[in-house]
Amino acid sequence: MRKSRLSWHKQERLIEHFVAGTTARTTAALVGVNRNTAAYYFHRLRQLITNALLDSAPFAGEVEIDESYFGGKRKGKRGRGAAGKVPVFGLLKRGGKVYAQIIPNAQTRTLMPIIEARVQPDSIVYTDSLSSYDVLDVSAFRHYRINHSDRFVDRQNHINGIENFWNQAKRDLRKFNGIPVDHFPLFLKECEWRFNNPDPRHQLRQLKQWVRKELT
Repeated sequence: MRKSRLSWHKQERLIEHFVAGTTARTTAALVGVNRNTAAYYFHRLRQLITNALLDSAPFAGEVEIDESYFGGKRKGKRGRGAAGKVPVFGLLKRGGKVYAQIIPNAQTRTLMPIIEARVQPDSIVYTDSLSSYDVLDVSAFRHYRINHSDRFVDRQNHINGIENFWNQAKRDLRKFNGIPVDHFPLFLKECEWRFNNPDPRHQLRQLKQWVRKELT
């Protein structure tokens, strides 16, 4: 952005359209810039968002934990093991924020280091019945497991919050009609940032602040 030849006025308009969820193609037409210019500017905004989220503090209290699968082929097997899908791991502090990252697989040896780094000991963690979470029963956390087949579930014993994030993220990403795999981490962090900061006015102020800092 330091090398951008765009005026601050046009950069502000690009930021506004990014916050509004306008596609780069439509933004380019409305702002009067090249489509590639708008796409690259949006890419840099996602990089700024990702960098800003690197130092987020670990969660404490009640934390919902779950994994989900993004993209891939529509036909055939879905969910765990579906061909071409990107596995994503997420944690959500009830009444607070969400954290998500791409993972190579949903095995215990992959998930536990993330949980131990992102959740403070003695926290209450809620998971589904995936066997990878069995180790939480003998860990520093208080573990409650959700059985989705049980119709009579305790109102506190659920992972509705993190599942809501998955639904929102997939809905937001669907408008792009496919995202390059190497760019997907940036789009995922954008979804995390939007979920944690739902007020578009706050999003706009924060992005402008980050961009100005990048320009100095």
